[in-house]
Amino acid sequence: MHAEILRPVVVLIGWSLVMLAWVIATRLPAMRAAGVDLARLVGSKASDADAALPPHIQWKAHNYNHLMEQPTLFYAVCGVIALTGTGNGVNAWIAWAYVALRIAHSLVQTTVNRVQPRFMLFLASTLALAALTLHAALAVF
Repeated sequence: MHAEILRPVVVLIGWSLVMLAWVIATRLPAMRAAGVDLARLVGSKASDADAALPPHIQWKAHNYNHLMEQPTLFYAVCGVIALTGTGNGVNAWIAWAYVALRIAHSLVQTTVNRVQPRFMLFLASTLALAALTLHAALAVF
């Protein structure tokens, strides 16, 4: 039997891939419209795209980058929780809350990009991550 906590892990990975597809689907046409030639592009960085592309296009890329940051801690702590046999019950529910909050954060950032609701969602998801980290620590120490 697997730990229930692995399900929200897989969902967040899947969501990250959805966001990557959205980045590609919006960014490539915007780059063409801006006259950016991928064949001639050498050694660019994120700030170059921020200068060349409309903000609402870049919001998706920024969010994808965010999904590659703090959620890596989520994946690690969920692995610890699953390995210690404590990945069911309350820990699974907290993990689902984390995933729901991160998806909501993505939707806010990629559409209206209002900082206050984004921050509140980020804060709430960080508290969920902190709770999972505490539970992992209790399981291993």
